[in-house]
Amino acid sequence: MPRLRDLRHITRSLRYRLIVGFALAFSIMLIGVGGLFRQKIAASLDETMREALEQEWAGLRGYLRIENDKTIKAIWFYDRDQPDESFFIQRLQHVYEVTDAEGHILFDNQGVLQISEIYASLGPDSPAQIAAVLKSKQPHWEVRKTAKGVPYLIRSGIVFDEDARKPFFVAIGRSLADNEHILDQFTLTWIVIIPAIIIVGCLLGWFLAARALAPVLEVAQAANRISGSNLSLRIPSRGAGDELDYLIATFNRMIQRLESSFNQMRQFSTDVSHELRTPITAIRGQLEVALFNASTADQYREATLNSLQDIERLSQIVRALLLLSQAESGQLELQKTRLNLADVAADVVDQFQIPYEEARLRLTADLQEGFAEVDRIQIERMISNLVSNAMKFTPPGGEVRVSLQSVPEGLELAVQDTGCGISAAHLPHIFDRFYRVPGGDCSSPERGLGLGLSFVAWIAKAHGGSVRAESTPGTGSRFIVTLPVSSASAPAPEPDDAAVISGMNEL
Repeated sequence: MPRLRDLRHITRSLRYRLIVGFALAFSIMLIGVGGLFRQKIAASLDETMREALEQEWAGLRGYLRIENDKTIKAIWFYDRDQPDESFFIQRLQHVYEVTDAEGHILFDNQGVLQISEIYASLGPDSPAQIAAVLKSKQPHWEVRKTAKGVPYLIRSGIVFDEDARKPFFVAIGRSLADNEHILDQFTLTWIVIIPAIIIVGCLLGWFLAARALAPVLEVAQAANRISGSNLSLRIPSRGAGDELDYLIATFNRMIQRLESSFNQMRQFSTDVSHELRTPITAIRGQLEVALFNASTADQYREATLNSLQDIERLSQIVRALLLLSQAESGQLELQKTRLNLADVAADVVDQFQIPYEEARLRLTADLQEGFAEVDRIQIERMISNLVSNAMKFTPPGGEVRVSLQSVPEGLELAVQDTGCGISAAHLPHIFDRFYRVPGGDCSSPERGLGLGLSFVAWIAKAHGGSVRAESTPGTGSRFIVTLPVSSASAPAPEPDDAAVISGMNEL
């Protein structure tokens, strides 16, 4: 059983599947290459054989004469004392036949039939075949086999008598046994070579696949070791600049994002615990004082009022967390209508005039008319968060200016303050959820949960727009929201309780 499990583990591995796929593809390729080579070799041998027969045919016309006097004779004229000529004639007569137009085999001047024993074993040519060759006046090629299965290439054609009046049928041939032997040897050799090449290739591929997949295994092992306590783990790059290095870099960036998210979540948990503990502790203290020390109705009323104020703050935090959960899960949808954003922004600015006067700040607006398909509650929340955020971080005597104007991209809403500003190191992160600029950059008596600006970015994106921030430390910040005139974004979260707006201002 353990061996069976090990075998299943191997056969299911990516390394095994790569090798099997490689072996299959390589086998098909080798078989195809072998077939192509065999076809080329066969064509080359056939062409060589035809050229040789053509040369012999040309020589035959110089040595063979057909006399047509009283009797028809096929006579070979050559010097029998010349070894070369004798050998050539013997070669021609090895596989040959000479007949008249009716298919009758001719004799020579010594009364010998002009047909070789081998040609006779190939079977006689029918009168119809002979007539077809004589009529076409073109060389005729065919492959014929003896009774033992030996193939011969036959070249037949026309030879005229010495008076060039009457045509005669002549055929010569050569054995193809050597050609077939060469092809059979090549096929057998290729059949033996293919498995050897496949085995060597698979062994080499198994080794190379192990080296190629080693970084993937390292990534898998590293991922297996990752937990909330060691997110600082990184895999070193191989320096090859290939796909595996890209995978490693992508994995490292993912771990970096996870580490950043975990750190923000830890910080968020700490902040939430503190934010929830503070009103709960205050409520408990107020109730204990009322229980043990209050003796008049006014004292009970004062303790109850203070407790209600802390409960309200606690409720605002809980509502904010609930809204965040709904936003991330996509449980709510935007309810869009065509609105004049100048009127919406003006209403929010009017709501903040009294708080700004109490904070000894000046809030002004420069609003041009601009219509867009938006969710009024969400847009009011977005503007409220920006105006509230500017009020927190602008010292007394400062100014906050809200503007709305048309731009090529659509409508541009900007909230500019004269506060302490944000350093360049923190600007890329201020729209991240739970991110809060450290107190060294800005000193504000109120510390939220770091959700207000993230909601601004979410609302802008939900309407198909974008948000960016520009800031100079010591001078102030400017938040710019760009919204399309006709939003075509996907459905986005939208709470059905407008009372949450005031709670968002505490974020």
